[in-house]
Amino acid sequence: MGLQNTLKALSDPIRREILEMLRAGRLSAGEIAEKFPVSGAAVSKHLSVLKESDLIRDAREGKFIYYELNTSVLEEVMLWLKALKGEGK
Repeated sequence: MGLQNTLKALSDPIRREILEMLRAGRLSAGEIAEKFPVSGAAVSKHLSVLKESDLIRDAREGKFIYYELNTSVLEEVMLWLKALKGEGK
C-alpha cells in the first residue's frame, strides 16, 4: 500500500465526497461529475488520483466507465491507524 498516496487522495474534500457517493454502489463518471460544480476534466483528475491510490476501481461497460470502492485499501489504512493509536495489541 502506498500510504502517502492514499493519505494525499483522502486530503481533498471532493475526493472524500466521491468516496462517500460510491459507498452506496458503483457509479458512472457522468453520474459522479453531475454532482459537482467543477468541470468534467477536474472530476476526471480526482477520479484518476483515487484510482492511482487504489481507493477505487473502474470497469468499462460499452461507452461508460463505472467506478466502485476498493475497501481493502481503506481497511489497511484503518489497521495502520489503530496500530498507531495503540489498539489491537
